[in-house]
Amino acid sequence: MKKFFAVMMLLCLLMTGCGSDSDSSGVIIVGFDESPLGYRDERGEIVGFEIDLAREAINRAGAKAEFKIIHWNEKEQELNSGNIDMIWNGMDITPERKEIMLFSKPYMDNRRVIVVLKKNPLEIVSEGDLDGKNIGVKAGTTAEFYFETEEGAKDKLKALKTYDSDENTFKALESGEVDAVVCDEMLGRYYVVKYNHNFEVLNITVGKTNQYGIGFRKGDTELRDRIQAAFDSMVKDGTAKKISEKWFQADLIKYGR
Repeated sequence: MKKFFAVMMLLCLLMTGCGSDSDSSGVIIVGFDESPLGYRDERGEIVGFEIDLAREAINRAGAKAEFKIIHWNEKEQELNSGNIDMIWNGMDITPERKEIMLFSKPYMDNRRVIVVLKKNPLEIVSEGDLDGKNIGVKAGTTAEFYFETEEGAKDKLKALKTYDSDENTFKALESGEVDAVVCDEMLGRYYVVKYNHNFEVLNITVGKTNQYGIGFRKGDTELRDRIQAAFDSMVKDGTAKKISEKWFQADLIKYGR
Protein backbone atom coordinates (compact mmCIF):
# COMPACT_ATOMS: atom_id res chain seq x y z
CA MET A 1 0.00 0.00 0.00
CA LYS A 2 2.83 2.39 0.84
CA LYS A 3 4.45 1.57 -2.49
CA PHE A 4 1.15 2.33 -4.26
CA PHE A 5 0.85 5.77 -2.65
CA ALA A 6 4.48 6.51 -3.41
CA VAL A 7 3.92 5.75 -7.09
CA MET A 8 0.78 7.91 -7.15
CA MET A 9 2.62 10.80 -5.52
CA LEU A 10 5.42 10.51 -8.08
CA LEU A 11 2.89 10.58 -10.93
CA CYS A 12 1.23 13.67 -9.47
CA LEU A 13 4.57 15.43 -9.19
CA LEU A 14 5.46 14.56 -12.75
CA MET A 15 2.12 15.82 -14.04
CA THR A 16 2.45 19.02 -12.02
CA GLY A 17 5.96 19.54 -13.35
CA CYS A 18 4.81 19.18 -16.95
CA GLY A 19 2.09 21.78 -16.43
CA SER A 20 4.50 24.19 -14.78
CA ASP A 21 7.03 23.92 -17.61
CA SER A 22 4.31 24.56 -20.17
CA ASP A 23 3.03 27.61 -18.30
CA SER A 24 6.50 29.12 -17.84
CA SER A 25 7.60 28.83 -21.45
CA GLY A 26 4.36 28.37 -23.34
CA VAL A 27 2.17 31.14 -24.71
CA ILE A 28 2.57 34.92 -24.42
CA ILE A 29 -0.58 36.82 -25.41
CA VAL A 30 0.00 40.05 -27.30
CA GLY A 31 -2.81 42.59 -27.38
CA PHE A 32 -3.26 44.76 -30.45
CA ASP A 33 -5.90 46.96 -32.02
CA GLU A 34 -6.08 46.52 -35.77
CA SER A 35 -3.98 49.18 -37.51
CA PRO A 36 -1.31 49.33 -40.21
CA LEU A 37 1.16 47.86 -37.71
CA GLY A 38 -0.95 44.77 -37.03
CA TYR A 39 -4.14 43.57 -38.73
CA ARG A 40 -6.03 40.67 -40.32
CA ASP A 41 -5.37 40.35 -44.03
CA GLU A 42 -7.86 39.19 -46.67
CA ARG A 43 -7.19 35.56 -45.72
CA GLY A 44 -7.90 36.24 -42.06
CA GLU A 45 -4.26 35.91 -41.03
CA ILE A 46 -2.78 38.31 -38.48
CA VAL A 47 0.07 40.20 -40.13
CA GLY A 48 1.96 43.46 -39.88
CA PHE A 49 5.24 45.12 -39.01
CA GLU A 50 4.85 44.86 -35.24
CA ILE A 51 3.27 41.41 -35.50
CA ASP A 52 6.50 40.24 -37.14
CA LEU A 53 8.60 41.97 -34.47
CA ALA A 54 6.56 40.49 -31.62
CA ARG A 55 6.48 36.97 -33.07
CA GLU A 56 10.25 36.91 -33.57
CA ALA A 57 11.02 38.36 -30.12
CA ILE A 58 8.69 35.93 -28.35
CA ASN A 59 10.14 33.01 -30.30
CA ARG A 60 13.64 34.06 -29.21
CA ALA A 61 12.37 34.30 -25.63
CA GLY A 62 11.45 30.60 -25.85
CA ALA A 63 7.69 30.98 -26.05
CA LYS A 64 4.87 31.02 -28.58
CA ALA A 65 3.08 34.23 -29.56
CA GLU A 66 -0.69 34.45 -29.48
CA PHE A 67 -2.36 37.62 -30.76
CA LYS A 68 -5.60 39.03 -29.39
CA ILE A 69 -7.53 41.97 -30.82
CA ILE A 70 -8.54 44.49 -28.16
CA HIS A 71 -10.34 47.82 -28.02
CA TRP A 72 -7.64 50.45 -27.72
CA ASN A 73 -9.45 52.47 -25.07
CA GLU A 74 -9.64 49.32 -22.90
CA LYS A 75 -5.98 48.30 -23.25
CA GLU A 76 -5.06 48.99 -19.62
CA GLN A 77 -7.95 46.88 -18.34
CA GLU A 78 -7.09 44.04 -20.74
CA LEU A 79 -3.50 44.08 -19.51
CA ASN A 80 -4.19 44.36 -15.79
CA SER A 81 -6.95 41.72 -15.86
CA GLY A 82 -4.54 39.18 -17.36
CA ASN A 83 -6.45 38.80 -20.62
CA ILE A 84 -3.24 39.78 -22.40
CA ASP A 85 0.41 39.73 -21.28
CA MET A 86 1.78 42.63 -23.29
CA ILE A 87 0.83 45.34 -25.78
CA TRP A 88 2.91 45.73 -28.94
CA ASN A 89 0.90 48.00 -31.17
CA GLY A 90 2.34 51.43 -31.92
CA MET A 91 1.90 52.62 -28.34
CA ASP A 92 3.42 55.94 -27.33
CA ILE A 93 5.39 56.05 -24.10
CA THR A 94 3.87 58.82 -22.02
CA PRO A 95 4.33 59.85 -18.37
CA GLU A 96 0.69 58.98 -17.70
CA ARG A 97 0.99 55.48 -19.15
CA LYS A 98 4.25 54.87 -17.27
CA GLU A 99 2.28 55.34 -14.06
CA ILE A 100 0.11 52.30 -14.82
CA MET A 101 2.27 50.00 -16.95
CA LEU A 102 5.85 48.92 -17.50
CA PHE A 103 7.62 49.78 -20.76
CA SER A 104 10.45 48.46 -22.87
CA LYS A 105 13.09 50.77 -24.27
CA PRO A 106 11.66 53.04 -26.97
CA TYR A 107 12.18 51.57 -30.43
CA MET A 108 10.61 54.03 -32.87
CA ASP A 109 9.87 57.74 -33.12
CA ASN A 110 6.28 58.84 -33.61
CA ARG A 111 4.53 62.12 -34.24
CA ARG A 112 0.91 63.18 -34.54
CA VAL A 113 -0.08 64.67 -37.87
CA ILE A 114 -3.15 66.20 -39.50
CA VAL A 115 -4.98 64.30 -42.24
CA VAL A 116 -7.40 66.14 -44.52
CA LEU A 117 -9.26 65.47 -47.74
CA LYS A 118 -7.12 65.49 -50.85
CA LYS A 119 -6.04 68.94 -52.06
CA ASN A 120 -6.62 70.32 -48.56
CA PRO A 121 -9.84 72.23 -49.38
CA LEU A 122 -9.86 74.08 -46.04
CA GLU A 123 -6.25 75.23 -46.57
CA ILE A 124 -4.93 73.99 -43.24
CA VAL A 125 -1.23 74.89 -43.08
CA SER A 126 -0.59 74.90 -39.31
CA GLU A 127 -1.95 73.47 -36.08
CA GLY A 128 -3.60 76.83 -35.44
CA ASP A 129 -5.78 76.32 -38.50
CA LEU A 130 -7.65 73.58 -36.60
CA ASP A 131 -9.34 76.31 -34.55
CA GLY A 132 -13.08 76.42 -35.16
CA LYS A 133 -13.16 73.08 -36.97
CA ASN A 134 -14.57 69.61 -36.27
CA ILE A 135 -11.64 67.31 -35.51
CA GLY A 136 -11.79 63.53 -35.37
CA VAL A 137 -9.61 61.30 -33.18
CA LYS A 138 -9.68 57.67 -32.17
CA ALA A 139 -10.70 57.05 -28.55
CA GLY A 140 -7.88 56.16 -26.18
CA THR A 141 -5.08 57.56 -28.33
CA THR A 142 -2.52 60.21 -27.50
CA ALA A 143 -4.28 62.44 -30.04
CA GLU A 144 -7.40 62.41 -27.86
CA PHE A 145 -5.28 62.85 -24.73
CA TYR A 146 -3.48 65.82 -26.27
CA PHE A 147 -6.68 67.74 -26.96
CA GLU A 148 -8.16 66.82 -23.58
CA THR A 149 -5.11 67.89 -21.56
CA GLU A 150 -3.25 70.57 -23.54
CA GLU A 151 -4.42 73.88 -22.20
CA GLY A 152 -6.85 75.55 -24.59
CA ALA A 153 -6.39 73.00 -27.40
CA LYS A 154 -9.90 71.52 -27.25
CA ASP A 155 -11.61 74.82 -26.43
CA LYS A 156 -10.43 76.34 -29.71
CA LEU A 157 -12.06 73.60 -31.79
CA LYS A 158 -15.65 73.64 -32.97
CA ALA A 159 -15.88 70.04 -31.72
CA LEU A 160 -13.63 67.12 -30.84
CA LYS A 161 -15.26 63.90 -32.03
CA THR A 162 -14.00 60.51 -30.89
CA TYR A 163 -14.51 57.17 -32.64
CA ASP A 164 -14.07 53.58 -31.56
CA SER A 165 -11.80 52.55 -34.45
CA ASP A 166 -9.37 54.01 -36.97
CA GLU A 167 -11.65 53.00 -39.81
CA ASN A 168 -14.64 54.86 -38.38
CA THR A 169 -12.48 57.90 -37.72
CA PHE A 170 -11.41 58.10 -41.34
CA LYS A 171 -14.89 57.34 -42.64
CA ALA A 172 -16.01 60.43 -40.71
CA LEU A 173 -13.42 62.47 -42.60
CA GLU A 174 -14.46 61.01 -45.93
CA SER A 175 -18.13 61.76 -45.30
CA GLY A 176 -17.47 65.32 -44.11
CA GLU A 177 -18.54 64.64 -40.53
CA VAL A 178 -15.17 66.03 -39.45
CA ASP A 179 -12.89 68.52 -41.20
CA ALA A 180 -9.63 66.82 -40.28
CA VAL A 181 -8.25 63.85 -38.37
CA VAL A 182 -5.32 63.99 -35.96
CA CYS A 183 -3.46 60.66 -35.62
CA ASP A 184 -0.08 58.92 -35.69
CA GLU A 185 1.81 59.62 -38.89
CA MET A 186 2.17 56.00 -40.05
CA LEU A 187 -1.53 55.43 -39.51
CA GLY A 188 -2.42 58.48 -41.56
CA ARG A 189 -0.16 57.45 -44.43
CA TYR A 190 -1.64 53.95 -44.40
CA TYR A 191 -5.18 55.29 -44.82
CA VAL A 192 -4.10 57.54 -47.68
CA VAL A 193 -3.27 54.34 -49.56
CA LYS A 194 -6.22 52.32 -48.26
CA TYR A 195 -8.80 54.85 -49.40
CA ASN A 196 -7.35 55.30 -52.89
CA HIS A 197 -5.54 58.52 -52.04
CA ASN A 198 -8.70 60.38 -51.03
CA PHE A 199 -6.76 61.81 -48.08
CA GLU A 200 -3.65 63.90 -47.67
CA VAL A 201 -1.20 63.84 -44.76
CA LEU A 202 -0.01 67.33 -43.91
CA ASN A 203 3.58 67.85 -42.83
CA ILE A 204 2.49 69.38 -39.54
CA THR A 205 3.45 67.97 -36.13
CA VAL A 206 0.70 68.35 -33.53
CA GLY A 207 2.23 68.68 -30.08
CA LYS A 208 5.52 66.93 -29.26
CA THR A 209 7.14 63.95 -30.95
CA ASN A 210 6.74 60.74 -28.93
CA GLN A 211 8.33 57.29 -29.01
CA TYR A 212 6.81 53.82 -29.29
CA GLY A 213 7.36 51.19 -26.60
CA ILE A 214 6.15 47.71 -25.66
CA GLY A 215 3.79 47.73 -22.68
CA PHE A 216 3.67 45.19 -19.82
CA ARG A 217 1.82 44.88 -16.54
CA LYS A 218 3.27 47.06 -13.82
CA GLY A 219 5.79 44.98 -11.90
CA ASP A 220 6.09 42.23 -14.53
CA THR A 221 9.81 42.84 -14.89
CA GLU A 222 10.56 39.16 -15.61
CA LEU A 223 8.57 39.15 -18.85
CA ARG A 224 9.71 42.65 -19.80
CA ASP A 225 13.36 41.64 -19.38
CA ARG A 226 12.90 38.42 -21.40
CA ILE A 227 11.34 40.27 -24.32
CA GLN A 228 13.80 43.14 -24.02
CA ALA A 229 16.77 40.78 -24.23
CA ALA A 230 15.22 39.07 -27.26
CA PHE A 231 14.58 42.38 -29.00
CA ASP A 232 18.10 43.57 -28.16
CA SER A 233 19.44 40.56 -30.06
CA MET A 234 17.15 41.33 -33.02
CA VAL A 235 18.52 44.85 -33.26
CA LYS A 236 22.10 43.67 -32.86
CA ASP A 237 21.95 41.02 -35.60
CA GLY A 238 19.94 43.20 -38.02
CA THR A 239 16.68 41.23 -37.88
CA ALA A 240 14.64 44.22 -36.66
CA LYS A 241 16.05 46.30 -39.51
CA LYS A 242 15.12 43.63 -42.07
CA ILE A 243 11.54 43.48 -40.75
CA SER A 244 11.25 47.27 -40.97
CA GLU A 245 12.59 47.27 -44.53
CA LYS A 246 10.13 44.52 -45.47
CA TRP A 247 7.16 46.69 -44.47
CA PHE A 248 8.39 50.26 -45.07
CA GLN A 249 11.37 49.92 -47.44
CA ALA A 250 13.35 51.78 -44.77
CA ASP A 251 14.91 51.17 -41.36
CA LEU A 252 12.59 52.99 -38.93
CA ILE A 253 13.99 51.42 -35.78
CA LYS A 254 15.23 54.20 -33.48
CA TYR A 255 16.40 52.13 -30.60
CA GLY A 256 16.96 52.73 -26.91
CA ARG A 257 17.35 56.51 -27.01
